[in-house]
Amino acid sequence: MTSSIRQPLHRTLGLTDDEFDRIEERLDRVPNDFELAVFSLLWSEHCGYKHSARLLRRFPSAGEHVLQGPGENAGVVAVGDGLALAFKVESHNHPSAVEPFQGAATGVGGILRDIVAMGARPIALLDSIRFGELEEPHQRWLFANAVAGIGHYGNCVGVPNVGGECVFDSAYRHNCLVNAMCVGLLPADRVTRATASGPGNLIVLYGATTGRDGIGGASALASQELSDDDADKRPTVQIGDPFMGKKLIEVSLELVEERHVVSLQDLGAAGLASSLSEMAARGGSGVDVHLDRVPQREAGMVPAEIMISESQERMVAVVSPERLDAAEAVFRKWELPSAVLGEVTDTGLLRCFFDSDEVGSIAATHLTDAPRYDVARHPRVPSARPTTDAPVEASPAQFLQLLGSQNVASRAWVYEQYDHLVQSRTVRRPGLDAAVLTLSGRRGLAVSLDGAGRLARIDPRTGGSLAVLEAARNVACAGGRPIAMTNCLNFGNPEKAEIAWELAETIEGMALACEALETPIVSGNVSLYNETDGEAIYPTPAVGCVGLVDDVHAVPGRWRAGDVVLILGRGARRLAGSEYQAVCLGTAGGELEQLDLAAEVALIEGLWRIAPEVSLLHDVAEGGLAVALAESAIWSDLGAELDLEWDAAMLFGEGAGQAVVACAPDRVSLVHELGVPSREIGRVGGTSLLGIELKELASTYGDGLARVMMG
Repeated sequence: MTSSIRQPLHRTLGLTDDEFDRIEERLDRVPNDFELAVFSLLWSEHCGYKHSARLLRRFPSAGEHVLQGPGENAGVVAVGDGLALAFKVESHNHPSAVEPFQGAATGVGGILRDIVAMGARPIALLDSIRFGELEEPHQRWLFANAVAGIGHYGNCVGVPNVGGECVFDSAYRHNCLVNAMCVGLLPADRVTRATASGPGNLIVLYGATTGRDGIGGASALASQELSDDDADKRPTVQIGDPFMGKKLIEVSLELVEERHVVSLQDLGAAGLASSLSEMAARGGSGVDVHLDRVPQREAGMVPAEIMISESQERMVAVVSPERLDAAEAVFRKWELPSAVLGEVTDTGLLRCFFDSDEVGSIAATHLTDAPRYDVARHPRVPSARPTTDAPVEASPAQFLQLLGSQNVASRAWVYEQYDHLVQSRTVRRPGLDAAVLTLSGRRGLAVSLDGAGRLARIDPRTGGSLAVLEAARNVACAGGRPIAMTNCLNFGNPEKAEIAWELAETIEGMALACEALETPIVSGNVSLYNETDGEAIYPTPAVGCVGLVDDVHAVPGRWRAGDVVLILGRGARRLAGSEYQAVCLGTAGGELEQLDLAAEVALIEGLWRIAPEVSLLHDVAEGGLAVALAESAIWSDLGAELDLEWDAAMLFGEGAGQAVVACAPDRVSLVHELGVPSREIGRVGGTSLLGIELKELASTYGDGLARVMMG
């Protein structure tokens, strides 16, 4: 039925008139204010994926290693020796734009809990962050505080931060991006799923107490555009407590290891409302919950506030009655608050009570089955800016200018604030391509998180493919065979035809690359409405890749004197979308290289196969071939004599797969036999590169980001 009387509240909560009508039809009555608040968050873009769910079906999600694909807190893949990896990337963009330290810190806390909810111990963090250009004091403040928040939470809980990326562009001036990825390790036969099953089993909330902080935070902020007066939204940003988070990790893993729980679920966006409805819907069950039993740290909280609070460091467990005493003993041991809120039922309803009064009753599937929208799509009109496709002669001065620029210079200023050695698994530290961690024996894990922005702005489909391919190349350069991906899709307002087109095209490009690699996407997140006063960010897919390393002792390291230097892959021959184009020429636009996916896959396979036989492998990415060579020399503290011309497109072009290889002379034939285009360009030795002293290169590259952060 459809009511002729409109309630102003539904619009205030972000629901459309049509969505309000749908709610009435599903309930067969008018919802009360409590129910409307719950619907507004579960049907928000952040929780309901209203504009992306249908598109995401395009991703391949099955494969020989996959134990759990999309639909749970994280994807899980088997890695041999009875072990599995749980991993996922999540966004905390809008909260970080409002309050960068807490927004970034709680983003890390949230992704840690997603991994723990699968029964896995977190072993690595990565982050992909993007801000406006750092000449602006406000951008430096945002960036510095977000990095501090990431480091604070990860360092306090004792999980190493081993990689990622940071990018600076005016496109992110009003909407910074903070994407956090976590990888966890667990026994392959002990994957825990967030399902409320078994009528009579108990719903137990444990962790931090509940307050008003974060009410409508991640779910509301991530489902709307921002405006320039959003300082007043700071109260909606969650507040993190990493020391409580550490206890929560240990308690959750002990509960799982001792088999005291049936399932676990993180309390993130939309709090209890989201967690309980999702658990019930997955289990085909219902849940009765008594909100007055929730441990609160603020007096006078009303049922709706308790239900949708996004207070951090909280989890829900489903516990059988006979295991309750054992579970509570664990909570007491770790001095963690807990409460039995209710029980699993066979009604299919999420029923909420307060002081014995029923305050809401909704079928769980009504909440999790949000409306799905197909928006008309129109390709964006190409920019009329210069293309610079004509031959350009570069110079050493331009090379140094590029090497010290914000998007190319060393990220040491960032990762030196993170503990990347805690837990003693880190074999390869941040600084060059993927990180490597030990798994069991000599076997290891290579992991990388990479994104595309400016290139995806020019061509979203190609940009989507490039994000996948760069993540895979980075893993392959560390000796890892890519086995699975995760992703975070960061876009503007999906209700606009051009943004809808960008989203669909990017997903298609990613799917094509994953299919060519035979590498599934097993988890992910979508962050839309990254737009302020009508100005959207670039289409920005961030892709995390995990790969298996057969022998961590054979991971390529540094090039050595006398090594032959080669380049593998055809590489780019255009400057469109490159850092050189932006930094040295002051232009943007053009046409990207047409990708040859078969050649890209052959390069990636060749890289991980040859890795144990060579001294160094390094992916050519931001800044092109010349920057990759400089990074290799600086990483190795040794120059090279190279036979290269100062052709800008050859030295600085981006957008097609290429890698630097250095190996002993007796290994060169193995490189040529890979079946991938290869070319010898010189020998390692000396104190210079491309005619510039290594000391000058290292100083320019190493101090670039630190100099600009000093203002």
